[in-house]
Amino acid sequence: MNVQPKKLAKILVPVLIAAVVLFILFNCFTIVEAGHTGVVLTFGKVNEGVLQEGIHMKIPFIQQVVKIDNRIVKLEVNTEAFSKDLQTVTTTLAINYRVDTDKSFSIYKNIGANYEDVLVTPAVNEVLKAITANYTAEQSVTNRALISDGLVKGLNDKLNGIGLYITDVNIINFDFSDAFITAIEEKQVAQQQLLKAETEKQTAITNAEAEAETIRIKAEAEAKANQILSESLDEEILNYAKIEKWDGKLPQVTGSEGGVIIDLPQD
Repeated sequence: MNVQPKKLAKILVPVLIAAVVLFILFNCFTIVEAGHTGVVLTFGKVNEGVLQEGIHMKIPFIQQVVKIDNRIVKLEVNTEAFSKDLQTVTTTLAINYRVDTDKSFSIYKNIGANYEDVLVTPAVNEVLKAITANYTAEQSVTNRALISDGLVKGLNDKLNGIGLYITDVNIINFDFSDAFITAIEEKQVAQQQLLKAETEKQTAITNAEAEAETIRIKAEAEAKANQILSESLDEEILNYAKIEKWDGKLPQVTGSEGGVIIDLPQD
């Protein structure tokens, strides 16, 4: 059965009108997700102020709403800088930052949606180079916390006025040239050898001092014993000791200034 054109038109026209109306109504509203703000553009011009999260009305086909993420966003930056001792330091950083909700429209108006590439990354490179120049390459490794704190402060001083806030900076990695790493390893080996030599030297000194102290104590003890023994011996004991040692024989020849006495054997 063929449908007449007039009847077909009566069916299609209301359907098309309803579709257009629904399309227009759909474009009269916009939804701003949680953690975002909406920047309103009227004929491409940025309006003052922002739309907070929720459902909002807008003029269809005339106004456009750009969503700006105001949550904390992570940015990873790989950059190079020179240390105080002119070593090349390759650094990988994790930057956490957020966009101030009240300044979302001004950031979009003055910079655009690519504010991360235009502002944040160049600022990270600039501040890191300024801080790294204050430390030697070896000090950079041992002062990570100080460098991280310095980056947070330096970046906030530079970006807060625009409406960008740095919440945290983590240094993922410091990397140096192969020649510098080799030099550090050789230095550590030399320090370990020096420490070992100092330990052995101190041990030898301690042993020598202990031995000398032992000898001193032994000598003092012997001297004290001799003194006590000497004080305890009287003349009778000494004479008795002499008699005990005499073998009963008289001297064969004795002499003096007055003459010579010859000892004759006794029967």
